[in-house]
Amino acid sequence: VMQAAGKLMKVFLTRRIPPEGMKILSAAGVCEVSLWDSDEPVPREELLKGVQGAHGLLCLLSDKIDAEVLDAAGPNLKVISTLSVGFDHMALDEIKKRGIRVGYTPDVLTDATAELTVALLLATARRLPEGVEEVKNGGWSSWKPLWLCGYGLSGSTVGVIGLGRIGMAIAQRLKPFGVKKLLYSGRTAKAHAAEVNGEFVPLDTLVSESDFIVVSCSLTPETQGLCDKAFFSKMKKTAVFVNSSRGAVVNQEDLYEALTTGQIAAAGLDVTTPEPLPTNHPLLTLKNCVVLPHIGSATYSTRGIMAALSARNLLGGLQGTDMPSELNF
Repeated sequence: VMQAAGKLMKVFLTRRIPPEGMKILSAAGVCEVSLWDSDEPVPREELLKGVQGAHGLLCLLSDKIDAEVLDAAGPNLKVISTLSVGFDHMALDEIKKRGIRVGYTPDVLTDATAELTVALLLATARRLPEGVEEVKNGGWSSWKPLWLCGYGLSGSTVGVIGLGRIGMAIAQRLKPFGVKKLLYSGRTAKAHAAEVNGEFVPLDTLVSESDFIVVSCSLTPETQGLCDKAFFSKMKKTAVFVNSSRGAVVNQEDLYEALTTGQIAAAGLDVTTPEPLPTNHPLLTLKNCVVLPHIGSATYSTRGIMAALSARNLLGGLQGTDMPSELNF
């Protein structure tokens, strides 16, 4: 039965999303979609205008969803669906207060993000960007025994900070490289760690014993600025640091200092603060720092599945039915 136009619920999308998501929303016939029709982030004032009277909001992690946005939306708002596994861009306490449901996209991006993290770790440890540059600028001359030498995974100790879905998927992929010991730290020991022979240790132990440190925890008040001067000073001078979680987990000034003074060997980052990182940022002047533009989940298929899931989450919230991936908070 066709619903009268007046009966359609209003949803606001803060961005163009992959077509897989749009198709699901239009096929459902329950909502009237308005969107910020751009590949660029919605300006704050447009977001506040766009959400007015909305029953549903589909957002990205570049959108700060705080009390001001919720107030601008008004009492109709029942659901917020985010196209991300992380939810540190949303004021959950404010959202909970208003009884608004939240959908997110865990699981579907785990493999893509783990894959990219391994790629970043290898690129950093084996100095791939530097090597490519040397070939292009004529720096490649005769074979030299120590030229462009890096660090290998075989026989190494890897420390994973945050052995959740993604941390676990990273650990599973690193194991076949001949990693000797896998350490992990976090709030609690995880039963599933046994699959990768993971050893639950205090953070200090992980930091001082690991040859490779991979950060895959979520951003919380506890993990904000976790990787700071004290953290880097406990690392081995030959250790490689990789972060594919959130930029704010790292104090970038302290990281810069650790990289320039030889306190640690190298760093690979898929996340920074801010994002994008300004092109004149000191970290970008360093040969031993590989920075990627937050492409952890960037495969065509993963982004399509994320869009579809976020659309289904939105519809479930609008209709008061089950959401495929609801955040319980």
